[in-house]
Amino acid sequence: MTFWEYMDLGGWIMWVILFISVVAFAVVIERLIFFAGASADPKAVEAEFRRAVRDPAASNSSGRSSMHRMFASARENWLADGEVMKALLEAQVRREMYRWWKNLPILETAAKVSPLLGLLGTVLGMVEMFRTLNLGGSVNSAAVTGGIWKALFTTVAGLTVAIPVIIAHSLLAGRIDREEEKLRRGADFVMQERFMDAGGGDERTV
Repeated sequence: MTFWEYMDLGGWIMWVILFISVVAFAVVIERLIFFAGASADPKAVEAEFRRAVRDPAASNSSGRSSMHRMFASARENWLADGEVMKALLEAQVRREMYRWWKNLPILETAAKVSPLLGLLGTVLGMVEMFRTLNLGGSVNSAAVTGGIWKALFTTVAGLTVAIPVIIAHSLLAGRIDREEEKLRRGADFVMQERFMDAGGGDERTV
């Protein structure tokens, strides 16, 4: 049986499930591309930031990662009050996390809706089968089992889409949690560097 025959067998719900699977796949690819560009080695970025704050003549980093963006914001406001700097870093972490979580709710919705659509297709198929039998269709084991097989096909399709989407969502969410931890450690690193810089300044004025 060809792909198109399978789609016709499941009816319009199969096309909806196919559309959801395409959207979910596109979101996963888009997020993977974003993750690749927004990640960075924390040790390397921290070392670069330390050199930058020690040398005022150093140029700003051109990195596009979330940590680069947070450190660039910290450097631009390096002379701000400690509490202001802390609030600024917290706000920057929230902004970056919003960028990382973007489109993930689509995957969560796809994982929930796909099996429900499959179940709906199965129920509609069963209703249609029993309606046909009630109108005088032939009642035999082949007709009944064939109708049930067709009705269950949409449930299989819905689960086939939902399971990998759930796995992909879990893996991506875990990756985001690790990135958030890296950013919060980076924020602590900035506050530590600022405290040391301020302490050094106080000692030079004594």
